[in-house]
Amino acid sequence: MPRIVVAGTDTDIGKTIFAAGLTRALGAEYLKPVQSGLEGETDTEVVARLSGQPTLPELVRLKKPASPHLSAEAEGMTIDPASITLPKTSAPVVIEGAGGLMVPINRDVLYIDLLSAWQIPVVLCARTKLGTINHSLLSLRALKAARCPIAGIAFIGDPEPEVEQTIVDFGATTHLGRLPFLDPLTLETLAQAFENIDVAAIREAMK
Repeated sequence: MPRIVVAGTDTDIGKTIFAAGLTRALGAEYLKPVQSGLEGETDTEVVARLSGQPTLPELVRLKKPASPHLSAEAEGMTIDPASITLPKTSAPVVIEGAGGLMVPINRDVLYIDLLSAWQIPVVLCARTKLGTINHSLLSLRALKAARCPIAGIAFIGDPEPEVEQTIVDFGATTHLGRLPFLDPLTLETLAQAFENIDVAAIREAMK
């Protein structure tokens, strides 16, 4: 069961767009285990539209757009990590995390704890704008401390080659490429832009 996790250094950095491009490039299925916020287009619906690939149903669906533990508590519930069991499928699966690595699932468990337990390779998505060196290196250090396998880091935004190389060097990780901002953002423009991403390295990490 080849699987890959797409995680981010923060929320709203473009990792859902990256996950859509990767899902199409791998001919994979997509899974968002925990969806917080159901108004408007969900991440699963975005990926379906931008990848043209099958999507799997979310394991936890929460109405409030907030950290999963707060969204669950707003509905009078607590997320049981044992209920977040990944489906068995013969097709590759792209799994997208919620927000950043240290987002709480409940009052005792962080998302990175799930990643550590899963032992699935992680692609870390990071912005290229100011502040990304700190956020990216902290995230890489957290993944390594949790003994999560890391496929590499992918950047999203305008080119910042010196910044990107600084992160790769200090983080001792693989540069998987950069996804630019896309306007218009369509299945076709995303697929074309994804030619800049080292999908072969990601495939190798999934073996």
